Amino acid sequence: QVQLVESGGGLVQPGGSLRLSCAASGNIVSISIMRWYRQAPGNERELVASITIGDSTNYADSVKGRFIISRDNAKKMAYLQMNSLKPEDTAVYYCNAVIARISVGWNDYWGQGTQVTVSS
Repeated sequence: QVQLVESGGGLVQPGGSLRLSCAASGNIVSISIMRWYRQAPGNERELVASITIGDSTNYADSVKGRFIISRDNAKKMAYLQMNSLKPEDTAVYYCNAVIARISVGWNDYWGQGTQVTVSS
């Protein structure tokens, strides 16, 4: 079994910062790309940021210059540093990763999500 567990969400005022963490566990051989998605009420889930095993990153235009994605391969962790938060960043944030398991191969996995609310 593989689990992705997000943490670090919460309530923050506009202009504030939060750091989300995603911990992967289980019989993992390797993790290729790791991503953060978000979904606001009434909206489709959207890709926020991604990072490859070689630390190549990509960001949605709406978060460029404000969010930073990173990872620690040894700890099987991904992070999303969110700065200058805006009310429109309010959403449930999900961690996603493409993971190789012994005898299973590569598959796509999702965490349960963590709520981020930006409000005064």
